[in-house]
Amino acid sequence: MRTLAVIAVLIAAVPAAAKPWQGIEPGVSKRDEVLQKFGEPSRIVPGDKEIIAYFGKEAIKGTTQAQFKVDTATKTVERIDVFPGPVIDKETIENSYGGACPNGPQPANPCFVKKMTDEFRTYYLYQKLGLAIFFNEDGKTVHSFIFTTLKAAK
Repeated sequence: MRTLAVIAVLIAAVPAAAKPWQGIEPGVSKRDEVLQKFGEPSRIVPGDKEIIAYFGKEAIKGTTQAQFKVDTATKTVERIDVFPGPVIDKETIENSYGGACPNGPQPANPCFVKKMTDEFRTYYLYQKLGLAIFFNEDGKTVHSFIFTTLKAAK
């Protein structure tokens, strides 16, 4: 899937602090913190980058699924993928995280650059936050959030 290629660019892992989600911060929080905070996951997928997934009856409140990608060598969370339960629209995103980046010098406050996946799906990249927000095919509602380290978001 080509969306995964876009996401791979976002996660070229170099440790750095990023916007936390539910108290878990990519590049800082450890694997054990995830398990202590959210309990037994629905599934753990082993590998160099272990995936801890919560879905179904173990889904974290407000989500249909959340996945934590952990570097097995350092036991550090590198990325968090969140699939929201409620419908979230673009206006809510912009009011919560900031509007479009202006041309020219970048502002001190977070802003997004609108991008497109190879499959023509729109996403907003808030590089200063280490956050990418992918929209559904309608282009208006959120499909998923990806929280990653600031350096990986470049």
